[in-house]
Amino acid sequence: MNIKELIGETTQYDKKTALETKKPKSWCKSVSAFANTYGGKLIFGITDNNEIVGLQDPENDAEYSGSVISLNDNGEAFIKRNAKKMWRKTANSREEMPEYVERSYHEALVNAIAHRDYLIYGSEVHIDIFDDRMEIYSPGGMPDGSLIQERDPLMVPSTRRNPVLADIFNRLGYMERKGSGFGKIIGGYEFQINYNESKKPSFRSDRYQFTVIMPNLNYDVPQDVPQDQMDVQIIKLIRNDNKISTEKIAAIIGVSTKTVKRHVKNIESIKYVGSGYSGHWEIKVEK
Repeated sequence: MNIKELIGETTQYDKKTALETKKPKSWCKSVSAFANTYGGKLIFGITDNNEIVGLQDPENDAEYSGSVISLNDNGEAFIKRNAKKMWRKTANSREEMPEYVERSYHEALVNAIAHRDYLIYGSEVHIDIFDDRMEIYSPGGMPDGSLIQERDPLMVPSTRRNPVLADIFNRLGYMERKGSGFGKIIGGYEFQINYNESKKPSFRSDRYQFTVIMPNLNYDVPQDVPQDQMDVQIIKLIRNDNKISTEKIAAIIGVSTKTVKRHVKNIESIKYVGSGYSGHWEIKVEK
């Protein structure tokens, strides 16, 4: 039996060379046609001439179905495949610098699956990774109807929309029985080397959706990260305030101004533009 003889564009089959996620109309028209007749099948990875070409990186454009546990595990695997890491050498070892904090995205994904509104038909949890951030979208807003962006997430009490699901995740060790996940998502970021206030996770909701936005910690960060811990502290302070003085840096770190100036002189990724109080610091980013 030749598979090519069974594959033809008819009222029951439609062939597509690629899964065009940015041009869904190219295959949504076929889905609509099938939905309005007797159904049918879309076959991706084959040309109109019946040449089987396959799909490039199909896992990263995949849509998963199955149990809530498999959805969570597949979601985390997707993130790990697409998230990169930087490394910083120290005197005796090297430190890992991930783009995204595993503890944070684990908590965000578990909450998205366990607390989504399953009465919203035709929607699902989305994980979207951009250059500068990752967003995890979940159907259904806050259970009390409030907008999370108008509240302090650290003061929001734990509320379970689906207590049975939440209990299952708890018994399997995926989530804790008590406590809000917002603090865990934010807290996971605060102890990372590249963290500053601009890299703080944020939350957005309306009546129909809830989205967690987690910044890429390594976005716009120089690849050649200084080895000296004091250099790291200096760069972090400058990143938070590009007009900070060397005197203030010295006072915060607890060293002399002369020591700070010596370190600044040796850090190639930073420079002071202008002079006096009218000037500012710039951090060079390698392209």
